[in-house]
Formats: sequence, C-alpha cells, structure tokens
Amino acid sequence: MAVARNRRRALWHRSERLRDGLVDVDTARIAGAMSELRHRGRATLSDRLHRLRSVMTLALQAGLAAALAWLAAHELLGNPEPVFAPISAVGTLAASVGQRLRRTVELIVGVAIGVFIGDVLIYFLGTGPWQLALVVILAIVISTFLGGSASVVIQAAATAVLIATLSPSTEDLEIPRFVDAFVGGGIALLVTAVLLPLNPLRVINRAARPALDLLAGQLDRASQGIRDRDRDLCQRSLERLRANQEELTAFTEAIEGAKETITISPARWHRRDELHHYAEAAGPIDRAMRNSGTLIRRAVTMIEDGEPVPDPLPDAVGHLAESVRLLRHEFAVGAEPQDSRERSLRAVSEAGRAYTQGVGFSGSVVVAQVRTTASDLMVASGLDQEEANRLVREAFGEEESPTPPAEQHAPPRHTSPPPLP
Repeated sequence: MAVARNRRRALWHRSERLRDGLVDVDTARIAGAMSELRHRGRATLSDRLHRLRSVMTLALQAGLAAALAWLAAHELLGNPEPVFAPISAVGTLAASVGQRLRRTVELIVGVAIGVFIGDVLIYFLGTGPWQLALVVILAIVISTFLGGSASVVIQAAATAVLIATLSPSTEDLEIPRFVDAFVGGGIALLVTAVLLPLNPLRVINRAARPALDLLAGQLDRASQGIRDRDRDLCQRSLERLRANQEELTAFTEAIEGAKETITISPARWHRRDELHHYAEAAGPIDRAMRNSGTLIRRAVTMIEDGEPVPDPLPDAVGHLAESVRLLRHEFAVGAEPQDSRERSLRAVSEAGRAYTQGVGFSGSVVVAQVRTTASDLMVASGLDQEEANRLVREAFGEEESPTPPAEQHAPPRHTSPPPLP
C-alpha cells in the first residue's frame, strides 16, 4: 500500500510540473523510442517483402526444374524411382547465383567419388555400422585430398552413405544415382538458361538498391549530424554504414549471377555491354562506402574537438547522398548518369568553399574524403579514374568563397587544397 501511495504521489507531482510549464523529459524520451521502433518495424516489413520478391523467380525455377528432372529420369530414362534427379536439380539452383555451372560439375564429381568409394569398400568389407563410418570418413578425406570444394565433399559423403545403406536392398543403384545427378544438374541449367532465364539487369538493380540506399541514407544522416553538431547522430550513421557486408555481398553475388546468365542464356547475350558497366561499378561503390566511413568518422572527431564547421561542409556531404540516389535511379532506367556526376561535382565545389572559409585538422580530412568519395562515384558512373580526378580538381577550385572586407588583405588560411587520395 505504501508503494502504491508513493507511486500516486510521484505521478501527481509530475502532473503538477507539467501544468507549471516544465518539460516532461521521460515522455519525450519514450515517444522518441516508440517512433524509432515503429520505423524499424516498417523497415523490417519492407526488407521481408524485398527478400520475397527476390526469391520468387528462384522458387519458380526450382519447382519447374524438379518436375522436369523427375519426368526426364522417369519417362525418358525409365528410372522407376528417380529421387536423386529432382534433388540434384534443386541443389544446383539453391547454390549461390553465379556458381551453378560449377555446382553441377561438383554434383557429378561428388557422386562419382562417393559411388567409387562406397562400391569398393562394400565389395571388400561388406556392410554394417563400422563399414558405414569408414565409407564416410574415406569419402571426405579422399575428396578433400583431391582438392574438392565443400559441395564436392558433402556430395561424396552423402552418396557413399546411400550406396553403403541402400545397395544391399536395391540392385544397380550406382548408375542411376550418377545419371540422376547428371540429369538434375543439366535440367537446372536448362531452366536457368532457356526456360526461365533471369533478367540480369533487373537482378542487379534489385540487389544494388539496398547497398546504394544504405550509403545515401547514412550520408544524409551524417550531413544532418554535421549541421547540428550532433556527434551521436554521426556515430550511429557510421556504425550502420560499417555493417554493410550483407548489402555488398548481395550486390556482388547478383553481378556474378548476371554474368553466369549472360554466359549460358542466348536470350540475354544482347545485355553484355550493359552488364559490363554494372560489373565495373561494383568496385568503386565498395570504395565509396569505405571512404564515406572515413569521412563520417573524422566528422565525429571534428565535432568532438569543437572544430569550425563552415555551412558548405554539411551541404557537400548532402550532395554526395543525392549523387548516390541519382546514380541508383539512372542505373535502374538505363540512362547515362549525368545528373549523378553533376551532383558529385557540386559536392566537391561545396567542400572547396568550406575549405576556403576555414576548417580544422579533422575538417580538412572530411573535405579530402568528400573529394575522394565523389571521385569514386564518378568512376562508378562510367568515367575512368584519371578523368574523374581531373574533374574533381577543377570543381574544387571552381568557386571562390567571398572574402569579408576586413580580411581582403589577410593571407589565405590554406595555401593548397587537401590532396586527392
């Protein structure tokens, strides 16, 4: 009862303070936390829908390949129980996009190793628990010694287990198993290349969007943090940008998958030039992310040290964010990324104005990283590195900041621009 009375008294005092015009800090803090949770919930739902759209084509390919593999093995080859053919087809399609040709070869090699080891040991040693254990051990050891990948090792061990356990009750299992692996892998490639080929550019656009949205979003937050001298906001954007491995991995795998599709699918051969442009952009985008991380990290230090923050500096970082968004859009519609390049150069120009107005040590690093990131984005847009660096140097000196009357005859704060790494 005493606890309840104390709680009511505390609530009454809080309501009195609110009536007196004082700020309820707890309510504001809770409201901010709830707003963040609602935003995170919306982001999670959006991410799930994005992943669902990404796997729909794969699901259709896997279903069609499994059905065709079963029909081919059962109706054309006369296998009464073609279990391994659809399994091999689905296993091939389940491999990382871009590795399906290799996966098919690995399936066949793994099956061959497993069949050989299982047959030899069963012939000389018979069947039983310890023979099964020895078959699995030798299958793994021999396939690893021969330089097999994890897929080869797993397939060899699984096939050896099947041979050792089913051969006594099922005659002539070895050849159907080998043929089923070949048929399943071949059907999977047929579906991928001819029947339901992926649109390589759509796949890349879909995979590039999360990576580029992440970069643009965190540069936006860093720009706002620099403008408000909000050290915590910049630090949070830095931490989120550092956790970019999932987005970059998806982007890289999409490029590899598109390369594979264009290699094996005649219907997609006409997209080779466009794919080359995307493939060339992957490295610069990765560098832009890393250089943006350095930019934000030095911005945190700049705020902590109380260095001057000229107004054009957060504008420069904001222009970088807009350049990334424009690059994503122009990639998606297949347009020449002129707007993205123009916005990158605008970011460099604003950074030059900030440098002229005066920055500290960490501020000069931020300026240099704006230049470097802008150069990366321009290379990602299709320019060569030398041309991008030349344009960045020109943009950095295009605008001279106005000199106040009292400082017209004063020596300049900086005698040379920060170097372009």
